[in-house]
Amino acid sequence: MTQSPTPKTLSVRETPIPGFKVIDLPLHGDNRGWFKENWQRQKMLALGLPDFGPVQNNISFNASLGVTRGIHGEPWDKYISVATGRVFGAWVDLREGDSFGATYWCEIDPSVAVFVPRGVGNAFQALEENTAYTYLVNDHWSAEAQSEYTFLNLADETASIPWPLDLDDGELSQKDLAHPRLENVTPMPPLKTLVIGAKGQLGRALTELWSGRTDVEFIGRDVVDLARPETLEAINWQAYRTIVNAAAYTAVDEAETAVGRAQAWSANAAGPSHLARLASEHNLTLVHISTDYVFDGTIDVHSENEPFTPLGVYGQSKAAGDHAVSTTRRHYILRTSWVIGEGKNFVHTMASLADRGISPSVVDDQFGRLTFASEIARAIDHLLTSGAKFGTYNVTNSGDVVSWSDVAKRVFELTGRESTSVKSVTTADFFAGNDMAAPRPTHSALHLDKLEATGFSAADQFEMLNSYLS
Repeated sequence: MTQSPTPKTLSVRETPIPGFKVIDLPLHGDNRGWFKENWQRQKMLALGLPDFGPVQNNISFNASLGVTRGIHGEPWDKYISVATGRVFGAWVDLREGDSFGATYWCEIDPSVAVFVPRGVGNAFQALEENTAYTYLVNDHWSAEAQSEYTFLNLADETASIPWPLDLDDGELSQKDLAHPRLENVTPMPPLKTLVIGAKGQLGRALTELWSGRTDVEFIGRDVVDLARPETLEAINWQAYRTIVNAAAYTAVDEAETAVGRAQAWSANAAGPSHLARLASEHNLTLVHISTDYVFDGTIDVHSENEPFTPLGVYGQSKAAGDHAVSTTRRHYILRTSWVIGEGKNFVHTMASLADRGISPSVVDDQFGRLTFASEIARAIDHLLTSGAKFGTYNVTNSGDVVSWSDVAKRVFELTGRESTSVKSVTTADFFAGNDMAAPRPTHSALHLDKLEATGFSAADQFEMLNSYLS
């Protein structure tokens, strides 16, 4: 009769290598053998393992005692376990950063698994004959990918791995013995964040916020144009972990024309759908910017789960883009309103009119809050670094709900002009005679509860307005 293994409780242990985890797996056995749930996504995520999205399962069969393989730092995450036999596993952190060179080792039998992050050097030695060593990876193996490996010598003195069996007595590849010592290893760089639309208001704010970071790449429309899918296909997506889509067609009135309609749908709907497909194929996190224009504005304050009711072409194209992005698993959709950043915008226009002594007419029956581009950038950084749950989040500045006329009057006051210089008019009067004007939502204010629940505190809109004008 086969002895039943002692059952364990499913649990996860941390190690000195950041992100490297040891998983204790319950084995359920009887006289026929045993059964285990080797990878159970729902349970593993609940215990803190990343949702790493495996796409390939490999098995290394080791016929002889003492077979030793490694140390290979591969450009993907791995989930390792043993189906039969036992191995001595050893790992060395070969990634850029403070933990470079950190080590960990342990024995793996069918009741133990390990999660190995990208760039952590992996090695094992078979402790029994006919050992089956299995692993899930979240990218497909290719010969080209081997150029991205980071290797370490099995006998490296700094790592000082206590192999149970002498390396000279076991079966191993001479290539593994010829790998460099730790002092000569080039650390594996982290996967990068790609910001698309670097020249826009949000792109510029992200450039300022993330200046000096070597793991962020900014590209403009001259490199990637969402209206031209072939420019997306030219990117090596295996080098990235996150896409931030800061590009969009935002000419609200021009979108009502035949030419503008095509451009809006191409950039705001088709482009994001291509990004969503690429994010799904490469297990990337996709950050996408939405707008209050996906609503008709009949509700005073909008929540994240309100059904779409766009009035015009711009809002319709953005709503379609939101739907496309929501189909990829790892996504953040940030819904904003009344965006103000570096470049042409409402506040800049009002300040210019005030400086030139012009008294404008501004609508007083559209209501919302300002959203400074720097605040959106800060929210993106917060969601990515805090590990917040994927989904849609409203992002604006805080403060009272005001009209465009209220904002214009505040701008005039801050630039030394009398607020009475701003004449308040209705939307109907402002656009009278303009047949090409796009319909606007009356109410654009957004609930911020969901974002605040993640630990983010939105800055007051008028405090930021004061700083912006200063």
